[in-house]
Amino acid sequence: MKVAYLGPKGTFSEEAAIRYYSDANIEPIMYKDILDVLEAVSEEQVDKGIVPIENAIEGTITMTTDGLVNNDVWVEGEAVLPVKLQLLGVKGALLENVKEVWSIPPALAQCRNFTRELQVETKHYSSTAGAAETLRDEGRLDVGAVASEWAAKTFGLDVLARDIHDNNCNSTRFLVLTKKQIADVQTAAKSMLLITPTEDRPGLLAIILNVFSSLGVNLTWIESRPTKKKLGTYRFFIEAAMGIQETNLQKAIAILETYGYHVRVLGSYNTKKL
Repeated sequence: MKVAYLGPKGTFSEEAAIRYYSDANIEPIMYKDILDVLEAVSEEQVDKGIVPIENAIEGTITMTTDGLVNNDVWVEGEAVLPVKLQLLGVKGALLENVKEVWSIPPALAQCRNFTRELQVETKHYSSTAGAAETLRDEGRLDVGAVASEWAAKTFGLDVLARDIHDNNCNSTRFLVLTKKQIADVQTAAKSMLLITPTEDRPGLLAIILNVFSSLGVNLTWIESRPTKKKLGTYRFFIEAAMGIQETNLQKAIAILETYGYHVRVLGSYNTKKL
């Protein structure tokens, strides 16, 4: 089974994909960005794909939401991966000798207290794995890379300092994608909808929320994104704590369509904690 994920090697996305399918025989396939993963699934170049949708600190990954709009894919699962950041160094490096730290801006921001205490310079890279890989290739003893323990094992680096993040509750959730809708969703606990108004009117979002509230459908995530047709017009991603098979969720969809909203069911799934 071919599984697409956001590369390069050593990323949290790679870790999530391999851990999610730990009991399956898979062929992990790297892609350079999130849209490439979505397109690979939509065009059936791969069997499955896994993409990040939300980080507990940084919020929604809008490239993923926008990609879901434009690609014909089905969300069949959700994976939640704890994000723990380590300071990595080459073999023989010592923490007291580190003068510069490399990583992506969000990771560096999440370790600001640590880097300020060390009084080091920081340098930005396109991914945590890219910083770790470059450090391995250059072999510098005065540089550390902020990345995961997965990246340390991938690139043969040592962990110079563990759990250096400021917030201990960080995690990223990923969507597991396939091309075809799963026929049996009778055990699904969550569903994701894309709701697009067909005309602008006062209280658009309030109407949507009132429909779900009146039917006792709990919402776990709401995200608005521009329609890209006119300034100030939006579509809404809604995640409900209810499988698509549930009567009340079906009623909510029917009511919204009666009100003139276009409702697309993006998936119905369960959550797996990694």
